[in-house]
Amino acid sequence: MTTMTTPSGLHAEALRSFWPGGTGPQNYVDGAWTTAAVYAETFDPSTGNTFAVVPETTKDEVDAAVRAAARAQPAWAGLTMSQRAEHLSALKAVLDAKGEELALLEAIDSGNPLPSTRRDVGLALRYLTEWPGLALSATGRFTRAHADGISLISAEPYGVVGKIIAYNHPMLFAIAGMIYPLMAGNTMVIKTSTQTPVATLALGEVIDGVLPPGVVNIVSGGADAGDALVTHPQVKRLAFTGSEATALAIQKRLSVSGMVKHFSAELGGKNPFIVFADADVSAAVDAAFAGLSFHISAGQSCQSTARILVHESIISEVEAGLATAMRRLTLGPAYEDATEMGPVVSREHARRIEEFIRGGIDEGARLVVGGGTLKSGGYFIEPTLFSDVTPSMTIAREEIFGPVATLMPFATEDEAIRLANDTRYGLSAAVWTNDLDRALRVSAQVQAGYVWVNDANRHYPGSPFGGMRASGIGREETVDELFGYTESKSVNIRVRSA
Repeated sequence: MTTMTTPSGLHAEALRSFWPGGTGPQNYVDGAWTTAAVYAETFDPSTGNTFAVVPETTKDEVDAAVRAAARAQPAWAGLTMSQRAEHLSALKAVLDAKGEELALLEAIDSGNPLPSTRRDVGLALRYLTEWPGLALSATGRFTRAHADGISLISAEPYGVVGKIIAYNHPMLFAIAGMIYPLMAGNTMVIKTSTQTPVATLALGEVIDGVLPPGVVNIVSGGADAGDALVTHPQVKRLAFTGSEATALAIQKRLSVSGMVKHFSAELGGKNPFIVFADADVSAAVDAAFAGLSFHISAGQSCQSTARILVHESIISEVEAGLATAMRRLTLGPAYEDATEMGPVVSREHARRIEEFIRGGIDEGARLVVGGGTLKSGGYFIEPTLFSDVTPSMTIAREEIFGPVATLMPFATEDEAIRLANDTRYGLSAAVWTNDLDRALRVSAQVQAGYVWVNDANRHYPGSPFGGMRASGIGREETVDELFGYTESKSVNIRVRSA
């Protein structure tokens, strides 16, 4: 797919695919598009131009969405798991039919290039296929607690779940984030990312007529809408994907909401990619570059392999390989066929990344590749690589969340482990070595929730994904996530002797 004569023409075409009446994006509440009292602009990161206007959802409008979910929840919970799985299977069929249109909409909305947004549609379809099956394998428990008694333990839904999603993969995160809560018998209110709301709101068109009204409600808006969802008395279970700072703000609001709530968060990372001298260097370079996610989301990925720790004897080879790969990337508008890397999500975020780059130079890191801003209209940052990075530098410690990678040398295994753990984060890590004993030793000592050996950034079905320390709490992509959306209920029965 290529751009039309003007980006504005492409914008109009993409929006008409989901809102043919010309209304533009609306909230999806109780099985219908609903107008809002206030609207705000959202922008195409490839041009900096206005893409659409979207609801700036008010507290009362969030309340209406929660109440719709609460009304729908008893009937949804009354279905069997197999019946809920059938609904999700029907959802998959509609998503498949609308996939190309959604991919284009998200490319415009997020700046992720079309191959990336198409990949996300494919992942969503895969999750809708695999995860309900995993959920169906989860059953209740029976224990013989006493000689004259038994306990029946069931997993009960919380009721209404609030989900706040991140901007880097908005459509995928919305779909993946609804599967296990729905399979557990909950209903939902999803709040879109402020920066990338359009493709998520468009999921209302996919859901409509497939899920019963009120089962999934989607609203857009900023901090006020998020706060209304976080503090709502009918929302006991909340899930958030995003920054550490926002998660801490949510936790503060939970403490004053007047209600004890279950909160899980998948947050950022400063993920170590450790390459030992005995590794296959060529394969490690390819994996490190792919793991940077420059071609997927301009490096805006919580699991980006942006902190690359390399044995001093091979660091020059790794540097050269990464520099070559970065120089070959073609930057451009997210919706053009030739584009391999798109813009970052917003002007404000581009400026933040530029500050990190300037800071790296000022603190003495050696700029190997990039460091500049490209096109004048969009929010483009060149793929950037720093070497001679030391642990005290800001670029070595803070999550940049953009197309910037750092190279740090180490001399010994102990030093590699120390550098890997010298961060407040703990989401993912990669260990590259052909020594099995070393792989097991290092993997055991690295403080991260998801570790790869001779691999990077691939997720394995049924393997729990989530972070330690400041990278969050809770696990996703497995039956652990299913049970995270339930409360255990014990029915204890005393059996009289004959």
